[in-house]
Amino acid sequence: MAETTKHADLPEHLRQVAEDYERLSQQLMTSHADNPFEAVTRLAVQRVPVARAASITTVRNNEFVTTAATDEVARRGDYIQYELGSGPCIDAIVEETVYQPKDLATDDRWPEYGRRVSSEVGMRSMLSFRMRLELAGVIAGLNFYAEEPDAFDDGDLAEGLLLTTHAAQAIAAAQLRHRSQNLQRALSTNRDIGTAIGVLIAQYKLTRDQAFDLLRIASQNTNRKLHDVALDVIDTGALDVTPHPHH
Repeated sequence: MAETTKHADLPEHLRQVAEDYERLSQQLMTSHADNPFEAVTRLAVQRVPVARAASITTVRNNEFVTTAATDEVARRGDYIQYELGSGPCIDAIVEETVYQPKDLATDDRWPEYGRRVSSEVGMRSMLSFRMRLELAGVIAGLNFYAEEPDAFDDGDLAEGLLLTTHAAQAIAAAQLRHRSQNLQRALSTNRDIGTAIGVLIAQYKLTRDQAFDLLRIASQNTNRKLHDVALDVIDTGALDVTPHPHH
């Protein structure tokens, strides 16, 4: 009977998973936040409710940093690893694998970390995954923390793998989209500046370098962005280089 119930619940479970991840993708694609990883950590503890906390570690300038965390518990657990240079999270990223320590207090792979995270933070078990974000130019790992020994089962492991894979794809897609938008804005800005230079060349018989210098001088003296000054030149054909007081 239990097996029948389990299979009967499977379609509903898969539907919920699909909806959660679709929602995550939409949040990441429409978010203008600098840190898209926050949404992933929030979803992580929803999908794996036995987890007390979750965090995402990234590598910046050859140093491990916590980019997102559900709370201070996860940040403290991460920080001890960075301080020691050893732990499930670091090794999962470096070795590109998954670690599931059952009891950190007795795990001989990370004896010092296990002793400290269990006594100082009260965390006894973890799940750590490497997030494959190479397309976005990021090296990262997703971590789950639990207070009880052997808290995570095979279902939690599978859920974590699914989240790690999907979140990595969603973050990479969102970051590539933001880069594309930034590039388009930069190209548009450059075109406008080039047009303004052309207006000044025609209006005042200047060289290209002289026209660009005047745009920069006007930008500095009026405390306005170069692009905004260029748009005024395009609209009016005039350029104000009079120094304005900065407030």
